[in-house]
Amino acid sequence: MANGTNQPGFEIASQDCGIVQFHGWDEAMARFEADLATKLGGQLPTKVGKTAYKDGKFVMRIAPNRFWLLSDAPPPPIDIDPELGCKLALGEGRVRLRLSGRNIKHVLERCVVVDWDSLPEGEGVQVCFHRVSVLLLRTGSSQCDLFVPRSFARSLMDWISNVSAAIR
Repeated sequence: MANGTNQPGFEIASQDCGIVQFHGWDEAMARFEADLATKLGGQLPTKVGKTAYKDGKFVMRIAPNRFWLLSDAPPPPIDIDPELGCKLALGEGRVRLRLSGRNIKHVLERCVVVDWDSLPEGEGVQVCFHRVSVLLLRTGSSQCDLFVPRSFARSLMDWISNVSAAIR
């Protein structure tokens, strides 16, 4: 997908990204987490919304028994024991929108309910833009990534661009 809009104090760009969802069965969660941590080469986040990064692998816990592996390149092949859980590639259906700039807080507060000041860098939350679920990941003091359904990305980029143009 093409780059988005640049406004004074705000920028939006889109890119494809690799997303793999790992889901552990409730009765095997401890074994699933241990197995997945070994395969990813590091510790998994322990709380929903928390993230972990190691050797180019960015992992986020998006639910008590669900993780997303996020990458700019195709994700590495990882096999999951079907007795412990499952995996699902989500990258084809989603796009990463990168928002940045000094006005990011003001743009977001006009589009979605999120407390930017209390969301620590490196953490994420599920939010709804016009009744569509979007993962918002705060990546810096004035940056975030939105993981958006591909079919909604253009509309959301236009909406955010219009809001950012109105902020001076």
